[in-house]
Amino acid sequence: MIIKNANVLNAEGVLERKHIQIENGTISAILNGNETIAEGSETIDAAGKLLVPGLIDMHVHLREPGFEHKETIETGSRSAAKGGYTTIASMPNTKPVTDSPEVVKLVQDKARAAGLVKVLPYAAITKSQQGQELTDFAALKEAGAIGFTDDGVGVQTAQMMKDAMSIAASMDMPVIAHCEDNSLVVGAPVAEGSFARKHGLKGIPNESEAIHVGRDILLAEATGVHYHVCHVSTEQSVRLIRQAKEIGIRVTAEVCPHHLLLSEEDIPGLDANWKMNPPLRSRRDVDACIEALLDGTIDIIVTDHAPHSAEEKAKGMQAAPFGIVGFETAFPLMYTKFVAAGKMDLALLVKRMTADPARVFRLNAGVLEPGAPADVTLIDLETEKEVDPETFASKGRNTPFTGWKLKGWPVLTITDGRVVWSDELEENRKNEAGLQA
Repeated sequence: MIIKNANVLNAEGVLERKHIQIENGTISAILNGNETIAEGSETIDAAGKLLVPGLIDMHVHLREPGFEHKETIETGSRSAAKGGYTTIASMPNTKPVTDSPEVVKLVQDKARAAGLVKVLPYAAITKSQQGQELTDFAALKEAGAIGFTDDGVGVQTAQMMKDAMSIAASMDMPVIAHCEDNSLVVGAPVAEGSFARKHGLKGIPNESEAIHVGRDILLAEATGVHYHVCHVSTEQSVRLIRQAKEIGIRVTAEVCPHHLLLSEEDIPGLDANWKMNPPLRSRRDVDACIEALLDGTIDIIVTDHAPHSAEEKAKGMQAAPFGIVGFETAFPLMYTKFVAAGKMDLALLVKRMTADPARVFRLNAGVLEPGAPADVTLIDLETEKEVDPETFASKGRNTPFTGWKLKGWPVLTITDGRVVWSDELEENRKNEAGLQA
């Protein structure tokens, strides 16, 4: 395959016209745009669009097994591919929980059968994510788990978390933490603040997150584990992570686009498409997360893609489940609201969504260079479109970004040298499915 006339970021972050040659699932050469190229078995004219390494999302919920009405590994993978992702890491809060080698294998087999993107399964820290008994870390690592997390709930006791970190450190495996002290959040659907007061709702305080971040940083220092903080959302958490990094504790962190773009002041009413965990917090917290992403305190951008059915989200702010979908809007949101708005360099955005997650989790991914896997994404930086949930490849339609006008839409995604998403490919797939039906 030859991808010709692509705009590629060089080491200085400057766009250059290049041709990309792909053989046997690997980037075999990157040629200057003025060179004459031999036509490959398949030639794609990028027509000056941006070509980047396939995006990497290290925090996603694919819902299978157990919650296939929300999403399946196939529909989630297709949604990821449409959003420009070629590697995603799936959370273990499934049913059954991904706490055994058998469930890890099931996730891997389903992802392989879908044949769209690379799915890297996390395994649970505790059995059934109940916080009472550790899982068999060695067996889960052997099965292919890439780290341990009870995402969806915090590990409530310090001793349990310290034991988990000690074992993970001995195996050179990361612990990925959902930071939340349950005693401070029971029954609360939104952040503690003006929105909660206006609507008479119990609020989730900032310290519910930061208390666990601070506790876990101390435990990571004691055990030497690679400790990764999920979906950072508070100024206090940012402050603790920054201090930990300054003194050399092995901590990394992630943030979601919605915690960089929205605050509680933006919530229009009791619409559960604005309900997520962590919740939307104050403008001060948003500003702290933005600063942390820019200065490297926060290492990577993730989506926390969390699909739910329309019926579940229709239960209202108090009763509906937490979570929004994110695969298909993440890059356009970040490009339009940060890069095009002059708040962030394009090269830094791409780095936070490709090379940095690959660095943090030691993946063979995230670079455009000869010998690297041919996982690449072609992005149209010019065409403006509205976010329309009815066009999502995900089963989930739960987004607060409906109607937003954005640029920076992925148009072609290639995994291991195979085109796994394009509008044309998807149209053909739907036509074939219709004929078979």
